[in-house]
Amino acid sequence: MNSREKKLEAFGRLLDIMDELREKCPWDREQSFESLRNLTIEETYELADAILEKDMNGIRKEMGDVLLHIVFYAKLGSESGKFDIADVCNSLCEKLVFRHPHVFGDTRVNDSKDVLENWEDLKIREGNKTVLGGVPKSLPAMIKANRIQDKARAVGFDWDLREQIWEKVDEELNELREVITEGNQDRIEDEFGDLFFSVINAARLYNVDPETALERTNKKFVKRFNYLEQETLHKGRSLRDMNLDEMNEIWEKSKAFDDKTKP
Repeated sequence: MNSREKKLEAFGRLLDIMDELREKCPWDREQSFESLRNLTIEETYELADAILEKDMNGIRKEMGDVLLHIVFYAKLGSESGKFDIADVCNSLCEKLVFRHPHVFGDTRVNDSKDVLENWEDLKIREGNKTVLGGVPKSLPAMIKANRIQDKARAVGFDWDLREQIWEKVDEELNELREVITEGNQDRIEDEFGDLFFSVINAARLYNVDPETALERTNKKFVKRFNYLEQETLHKGRSLRDMNLDEMNEIWEKSKAFDDKTKP
């Protein structure tokens, strides 16, 4: 049996197991598209965590959990008579061929920038009535902002030089400072949003994924704060009883500890 046959056999085994679970397991029988939705989101974030950690075994495991949900949705679709896993695969194949005319057709491209620009035109031909119409409403705000900016860039709405973004960031920061002195909470929130949007734009222009960058900082802060907390407990004290200077002294040590534990 060659590699392709082994992969098809493994996928077929998964489909058979899903059929049996849906028939014989009380929990699986009760599930619906709606009940699985939040679980699917959770599994996707767990996969994202494993990718950030560069945990290959974790990535493999979490990919399996996401694949299970895809197969589960396909099983539900089959039971309703609307679609099955073959329809899902065939629809995906047709979309991939349609969106890659530079691979499966006669279209010529010079680089990935050309590919992205072609994609946006093709998506509109597929049914997206506007450039931004394909951005899911339920995306987290930071990811959504990045996708909005990326799609706008694909049709030429972008800065001529990426260095120009810093003038915009400074402008938004100054506007925020001004409204803070006024004390109008709605305007403060509005200007914070504008500042965040411009910083996300800057990250995009410098080929940095803002969600990944922020999550790396989150993890770094948690690691250093845990060190601060543990060192404080070792001294028989509580963070609530320490002043900021004392905490900062241990915080600086946590940075050195962090550097030593980096892979």
